[in-house]
Amino acid sequence: MRGPFSLPLSRRAWLSGVAALGATLTARPALAGPAALSFDELYASFSPLGLEFSDKVKALTGQEVRIRGFMAPPLRAEAQFFVLTQIPMALCPFCSSDADWPDNIVVVYLDHRQTFTQPNRTIEVTGVLDRGSWVDPDTGFVSQLRLRQAQYDAV
Repeated sequence: MRGPFSLPLSRRAWLSGVAALGATLTARPALAGPAALSFDELYASFSPLGLEFSDKVKALTGQEVRIRGFMAPPLRAEAQFFVLTQIPMALCPFCSSDADWPDNIVVVYLDHRQTFTQPNRTIEVTGVLDRGSWVDPDTGFVSQLRLRQAQYDAV
């Protein structure tokens, strides 16, 4: 026996309702995590005047991002920063000025000390993206792109 508010539900109506519910659930945005960034997306152009940041980097500046790469050997064992490179490197890719800045490195400033990893091991770094020429007051290291308040994990 049906109650006063029961409606007959056909199989077609039931399937349509389930499909609509599924579409609604998949259309909802996922919980936002850090935006993914790759080395190929860092710069828009290379010219005699230098590197121009990509629109994606400009839009993500000040936001938390994640990027995968390799840890270049650090300057000092006790350093709280390292250089993330697109390919494994045996030596740290230091530059004399930001005009010589390679297009395939990002400086990573850790939010807490972590044990450095082997330079041939892929890591994923998460941190707040910062751009523009900046000189580290402690080391004199000049950088164009940095991740601040960062941490990393082996992939």
